[in-house]
Amino acid sequence: MRASSATPLIALEAVVIDTETTGLDAAKARLVEVAAVRIAAGEVDAGAPLRTLVRPNEPIPAAATRIHGIDDAAVASAPRFAEVWPLVRGTIGDAVVVGHTLGFDLAVLKRECERADVAWTRPRSLDTRLLAEVAGPNLAGYSLDQLAAWLGIEPTGRHAALADATTTARVFLALVPKLRERGIRTLAEAEQACRALTDVLAEQHRAGWVEPVAAPARRAGEPALARIDSYPYRHRIADVMSAPPKFVSVDASLNDALTRMAKERVSSLFVLPTATAEASARAEDAGIVTERDVLRALADHGGHALSLPVGRAMSRPLAAVPADAFVYRAIGRMSRLNIRHLGVTDEDGHLVGALSARDLLRLRAEDAVQLGDEIDQARHASELAGAWAKLPTVAAGLRAEGVAGRDVAAVISRELGALTGQAAVVAERRMERAGQGAPPCRYAVAVLGSAGRGESLLALDQDNALVFAEGEPGGPQDRWFERLAVHIADILHEAGVPYCKGGVMAKNPQWRGSLATWRQRIAEWIGRSSPDDLMSVDIFFDLRPVHGDAALANTLWRDGFDLAHGESGFAKLLAEAAGKAERGLNLFGGFRTRNGRLDLKKAGLFGIVTLARVLAMRHHVVERATPARLAGIRALGLGAERDLDALVEAQGVFLDLVLAQQIEDIESGMPATNTVVVKRLSYGERDRLRAALAAVEHLDDLIRDLLFR
Repeated sequence: MRASSATPLIALEAVVIDTETTGLDAAKARLVEVAAVRIAAGEVDAGAPLRTLVRPNEPIPAAATRIHGIDDAAVASAPRFAEVWPLVRGTIGDAVVVGHTLGFDLAVLKRECERADVAWTRPRSLDTRLLAEVAGPNLAGYSLDQLAAWLGIEPTGRHAALADATTTARVFLALVPKLRERGIRTLAEAEQACRALTDVLAEQHRAGWVEPVAAPARRAGEPALARIDSYPYRHRIADVMSAPPKFVSVDASLNDALTRMAKERVSSLFVLPTATAEASARAEDAGIVTERDVLRALADHGGHALSLPVGRAMSRPLAAVPADAFVYRAIGRMSRLNIRHLGVTDEDGHLVGALSARDLLRLRAEDAVQLGDEIDQARHASELAGAWAKLPTVAAGLRAEGVAGRDVAAVISRELGALTGQAAVVAERRMERAGQGAPPCRYAVAVLGSAGRGESLLALDQDNALVFAEGEPGGPQDRWFERLAVHIADILHEAGVPYCKGGVMAKNPQWRGSLATWRQRIAEWIGRSSPDDLMSVDIFFDLRPVHGDAALANTLWRDGFDLAHGESGFAKLLAEAAGKAERGLNLFGGFRTRNGRLDLKKAGLFGIVTLARVLAMRHHVVERATPARLAGIRALGLGAERDLDALVEAQGVFLDLVLAQQIEDIESGMPATNTVVVKRLSYGERDRLRAALAAVEHLDDLIRDLLFR
């Protein structure tokens, strides 16, 4: 699989190569041995490495033989380079090539290709020597032996190509967490950091080596961005599902079920246990019987099949998707499971509709729609990282298709929630394997902040919370969930979502607790008298469950709004705790930039989100998304419609511009931020930005006016 610039190093599929030669002058050295091993899913692949001797067409100097042990007799019957190269090229494929002092190996391979008159294509590559200097800038030296000692790796068989390639692979994997500690997570970020080592690169260039990291322009062989069918990303499953759901009892006959399908003009029915109420039916309790199930029963049993109970032909468990998920998730789920029908649930897990392949015939499923299902099926942090790495490419494709930044943010938020939920699944498995048992009671993991509101972009970190059914702070239940939450945070950090710098993570006690503990905590928040006591509290009201008992988390979220309803003093304190937004325009209408960039979170998004949230709390508008909150405020007759509509429009402008800049920065190896380079904006974009910034200049006055109405 070809890596993208956003691929996390932990998920990189790479080929590690090493060569042995007749000498150390890259312009003259001839290849005598080449070896390659694969890295996949964060591990060295022990299966089928490449290792072959090469006949160099000239005597091997004794000095070289003393180093690698290969003499003329050893290579006398070895194949020539022209015969070896197709094997090497096939092993590399589209993978990133990793090596130690790799520029020398690449230079040797390139010159051998020129001598043999075969095509040379420069692979995308990383050098562990350069990566080590980035990760450990104060080390005494960067030889392979020195790095192995630093990282606690025992090298074997030095100066044999396969042994050195294997040691280099282990060194690379050990460098990944050290690079992550320095904020270098992705392939492009690693390339950018290596390119900054100009003195080392200049020395290697003088030695005639191939530069071991690609230039920042589009690399040879890297495909242009594919266009994406945007419909599945614009529409929710609720838009295309059939509702209400149709049910049949497990004891009903297949004849009754077939008659019902014909009458209702549907191709499937959900099957419920006897005496289960349809209104409270949950996906985990239901099965499904389809037209194809009936046909299979007839093929197996003849006409007698129609008298059999539905339970004999149904499938369980019922695969289901949430109604508020995007359509691409249903496409991915059907594709992976090779099924044609899904249940649709509300956020509390109750069945509210059905979705069939017929409903999706007008949609075209691209590769990118597999993203969500890959996250849901990931078993390890490295697999989560690999799935998560596709998100910037999907976002870029959607923007190229003309999808609004607000809609792309909703997709990103949905997948961040899915990533957090699957991290909890992986964490539970870790704890079970460690002998720490199953969860002691019902619980839910939730995302907060922009992920909860559906407004996340690509510069994000962890904001999560955990609520469990019962237990006291510090008690056995709390201690079990603390361990779970630590695993969740570590897994997300490894997968590419960094720890929250403000500590808003369930592993910290203030963001974890039983339902009773949380209710007491909210009551204490409302009773505070200083904004300094309420830092980060506001994002609780964006809470959205992503794993476990969703009803438990939703009950808590609604309780929070009930407790905050009418508490204008509390809302005012939260607004003060959030602080004032920065001005984005100067007195003359120009942009207030720093180093050519303007922070649109501080100058725009921050203020709009804060206003919508505190007014929603104060006036009991129980919504998560900022536009929905502002619409609720307007429906109550509060504020001028023109002002509120201008804020919704302004938020859309900010999201569009920030997302476009983040996509560009990620591709070039820079970390995504909330700043935009004003000079890169077109005149039309600058006009839109200026109008949006003007719309948020009087937010403080608007909050004060609307809080006390």
